[in-house]
Amino acid sequence: MTNRRNFIKTSAMATAGVGLASGMPLAMESCSGANDKLVCGLIGAKGMGFSDLQAFLKQKNTECAAICDVDQGILNKRIADVEKIQGTKPKGFKDFRKLLEEPGIDVIIIGTPDHWHCLPFVYAAQEGKHIYCEKPLGNYIEEINIMERAWDRYGTIAQVGQWQRSDEHWKDAVDFVYTGALGKIRTVRCWSYQGWMKSIPVMPDGPVPEGVDYDMWLGPATARPFNPNRFHFNFRWFWDYAGGLMTDWGVHIIDYGLFGMKAKAPKSIMAMGGKFAYPNDAGETPDTMQALYEFDDYTLLWDHGLGIDGGYYGRSHGVGFVGENGTLVVDRNGWEVIPEGGNNPKMDRVELKKGDGQGLNNHMANFIECIKKDDQNTNCNVGIAANTARVAHLGNMALKTGQRLYWDADNSKFIGNDAANELLVPSYRAPWELPNV
Repeated sequence: MTNRRNFIKTSAMATAGVGLASGMPLAMESCSGANDKLVCGLIGAKGMGFSDLQAFLKQKNTECAAICDVDQGILNKRIADVEKIQGTKPKGFKDFRKLLEEPGIDVIIIGTPDHWHCLPFVYAAQEGKHIYCEKPLGNYIEEINIMERAWDRYGTIAQVGQWQRSDEHWKDAVDFVYTGALGKIRTVRCWSYQGWMKSIPVMPDGPVPEGVDYDMWLGPATARPFNPNRFHFNFRWFWDYAGGLMTDWGVHIIDYGLFGMKAKAPKSIMAMGGKFAYPNDAGETPDTMQALYEFDDYTLLWDHGLGIDGGYYGRSHGVGFVGENGTLVVDRNGWEVIPEGGNNPKMDRVELKKGDGQGLNNHMANFIECIKKDDQNTNCNVGIAANTARVAHLGNMALKTGQRLYWDADNSKFIGNDAANELLVPSYRAPWELPNV
């Protein structure tokens, strides 16, 4: 299948542009016309999806033409919110496939729960849309593989919501790591301790709220009775829909551990943890967890805890590149270098260099710039995001199996472990099917 953007490009060369514009869909006119306006549609509008949309609409010559959400109350609110922002009312949909049929839309923003990333992404790529997709890229490693193939095959320009990749102080920290001043790095510590996250009280199943298309919300996930604990924000604590804090904060933080080490796949993974803080609450994913990743000459540690803020170096989250001369510590507030050697430091201390909090806005600006340049190399393209999401999921699978897992990155499977390999591929609920790309 030829995507729309390549069709336009090749047709333009074949016809030397004569009469082409009159025959192209509105999407081409909005993207390539005199005003260079980019028009988007949003799928999943309650949380980060709407934050992503707001960042999109802060950029010049942008517009939202359509919003899709399975919750009519959320849909109505976001339509009104967008009308206040841009002065025109977007169309509303409860089935994302109908939104994708709308003419004139250049960009699709996917802000759905994790289990609903793969299908909209692939369908949008097949329609020639550019895509901003929330992280993690997919909820299973095979979904991630499929999405990466779709990105490559259909040539869509995509940005994944690991917005720290566009945050200047995070990039400055990695640039310092690359100087080699820290000396040999033997350990990379990545952590997130979230004291604000308290116990989720057990609640009985109940009726589906009015205006909610619950069957569509479940989508390819296992059919279950409606329970308010599994809906909206708390979906991330249930395996059917997400991977807990590992694929929530972990994707952000581990991403920079990998970035700083120019790393891809680990050789092996071990993990321990469980529900130690809230053993009897409604959530399924671990509230306490450590995962250890083996690379060629260093280890990377992921460590998380809910309900407490006791992270490393006095920070509730961050990355610590532990070198023989010193340790660079970076989080969303800034970065610094702590020398080794006590009274005889092995390197100069670098005092805290604060961030400016513009990561998401910068990320969206980079996405739009790449669309205009027809450049797939966004700051967090699908190749980058796929690698990070796989690493996060590998940690969760090591926890589930309770084994040390050895990873064959070239063939995207575990070595000598059929039981672990069964965790790589989801079983979609009919009538939904895993895309074949």
